[in-house]
Amino acid sequence: MSRVKRGYTAHRRHKKILELTKGHAGQRHRLIKRANESMLHSLRYNWVDRRDRKGDFRELWIMRINAAARLHGLTYSRLIHGLKVAGVELDRKQLADLAVTRPDAFETLAGQAKAALA
Repeated sequence: MSRVKRGYTAHRRHKKILELTKGHAGQRHRLIKRANESMLHSLRYNWVDRRDRKGDFRELWIMRINAAARLHGLTYSRLIHGLKVAGVELDRKQLADLAVTRPDAFETLAGQAKAALA
C-alpha cells in the first residue's frame, strides 16, 4: 500500500475550522486546537439558543398580555381562563400582537373574557 501524505486534507480541514472561528478572540481563532474547542462550544451554544429563543418569545408575549390585561382590570391568568371559557382560540403570539397594535380589539376580547367569568 502506498503512503498517503495528509497535507492537503489536513490543511483544508484546518482552514474550515479557522473560517468558522473568524471573530473569536485571541488564540481561539489562530491555533487549530483552541479554535476547534471554540468552534465546538459555539456550535453547541448556537443549537441550544435556537431552542431557548422560543421560550424567550413566549415569556415576552405573556408579559405584554399581562400588562394589557391589567389595564382592563384582569390578571393574565384570569384573562386566559376567561378567553378559554368564552371559546376564543387565539394563541399568545396573536394576543400580544393585538395588545400592542390594536388596543381596541384587545379591549373587546378582555370584555368577552370578563363576561365569560361572571
